[in-house]
Amino acid sequence: MTSRQAGRDLDTSKAHSARMYDYFLGGKDHFEIDKEAALVAAEAHPGIYVTARENRAFMHRATRVLAQEHGIRQWLDIGTGIPTEPNLHQVAQSVALDARIVYADNDPLVLKYAERLMRSTTQGRTAYVEADVTDPDALMSAVEASEVLDFDQPIALSLNALMHFVTEPHDPYAIVRRLLDPLPAGSALAMNHCTPDFDPVTWNKVAEVYTKAGSPVKFRSHSDVRRFFDGLDLIDPGIVCCHRWRPAGTTDGSEPTDAQISLLAGVGIKR
Repeated sequence: MTSRQAGRDLDTSKAHSARMYDYFLGGKDHFEIDKEAALVAAEAHPGIYVTARENRAFMHRATRVLAQEHGIRQWLDIGTGIPTEPNLHQVAQSVALDARIVYADNDPLVLKYAERLMRSTTQGRTAYVEADVTDPDALMSAVEASEVLDFDQPIALSLNALMHFVTEPHDPYAIVRRLLDPLPAGSALAMNHCTPDFDPVTWNKVAEVYTKAGSPVKFRSHSDVRRFFDGLDLIDPGIVCCHRWRPAGTTDGSEPTDAQISLLAGVGIKR
């Protein structure tokens, strides 16, 4: 099932972060203006392709850990982006066939491809709602109206590569608290967030590229990212660079540097 806002057309006059991300992952669901902005970002930081892949890999690992080790069977994934297989529900349902997932995004192109997100197991359920994280009240109302998630049972809130796009005048910490408030004990926050800590010169350049392209960003320090998890119990290894969170290892023994990835990741459990 889907819940969508009608009448919105694709804006191809400026680049969109989700479509730039699609380009970095080697996808085909983007426009020339997105490719151009992505290439400028890649000129500022050639490793941004690896950053995009590690962001995706963290989502896969965090989803499996929450399903296998914490028994979570429900996810709310905000800032879904353009479907890139395997999607979160495919990972979750590979562990638990009855897993339920609601995706939320505000890009009409994601809505266009949302049917890909609906291919659930018969035991589980998936849904897509069109909503903006900067209006968390409306977002949560749409999620509740979808009647997919049981708010009496733990829910994992997935916010990957999203909150650095929440800038003034919005309060990103208040938004995350609002999203977590209705979730019961045992729920989780799984998120990652770009940081300038390891290479401030390069990542300030990347921030300028995104802002000029029409997607303002605010990359935050480790201590600022830690604030998103206030009141939650962080699971091992805490907040670390994305590729160091429960790494699966590489076949050739190579490993990217923290400066190359510059994406902090963590998972916290609600008491």
